[in-house]
Amino acid sequence: MTRFAGKVVLITGASSGIGEAMARAYAAEGADLVLVARREDRLQALSAEVQRLGRRAVAVAADVTRDGDLEKAVAAGVAGLGRVDVAVANAGFGVMGHVDNLAIEDYRRQLETNVFGVLRTLYAALPELKKNRGSFVVVGSVSGHVPTPDTSAYCMSKFAIRGFCESIQPELALHGVAVTLVSPGFVESEIRTLDNRGQHHAGAKDPIPPWLQMPAATAARQIVRATASRRREIVVTMHGKFAVFLYRHFPWLVHLVLGLATRMQGLPARRSA
Repeated sequence: MTRFAGKVVLITGASSGIGEAMARAYAAEGADLVLVARREDRLQALSAEVQRLGRRAVAVAADVTRDGDLEKAVAAGVAGLGRVDVAVANAGFGVMGHVDNLAIEDYRRQLETNVFGVLRTLYAALPELKKNRGSFVVVGSVSGHVPTPDTSAYCMSKFAIRGFCESIQPELALHGVAVTLVSPGFVESEIRTLDNRGQHHAGAKDPIPPWLQMPAATAARQIVRATASRRREIVVTMHGKFAVFLYRHFPWLVHLVLGLATRMQGLPARRSA
């Protein structure tokens, strides 16, 4: 089945993790690709791999925090591939730490990538998406549903993105553009080996055990199916679905457990809203 035959998909953060896996998954479904990330060497390698699969690809080194970079990426996609039908705002990272140890600049840096990077992607791609009645896919997080201690900056960004997507869904539907919010749980990715400035540390230990992480390729296939069916939201991983369900229906229980866990770690207890 080639559900994206004749379509062009732009993916930010395509050089690793879910973004890289999505590139392969969309290509397997017949899509041509605009691959966007900061690490050009990785993009070129992925582009060559996609082309060996018989698909076309354009690699664009860009940073979602810089004004104008996404417009250049979309322009390169249109010039090289003729159109853009799907834009996937996937680039992101996580600022971690107790609120007492973070500064306003940490929160600003987090929102610049995870929130304003999504906005830059949308505004750059929107004319093409409207013209082609396409799709805007945003990779959020279960952390946009379930707040946890030491992740206030990251949760803030993902809650914001969730609200943004829910707000613009009916607006863009008027133009035939679908909005799909993807909320992954723990998926194989480099995101947990990035520091608070978004820099990757190859030797950093992933705090999440491998058995709890969904393979990136599996998550990518689920995202591609959700895009094809133009779903409003998909929560990826069973533990992610369970966490969202639990917090939606029993928030008091989640707060109780998190409060106890925080006390056991010797940190001030987290106060419920």
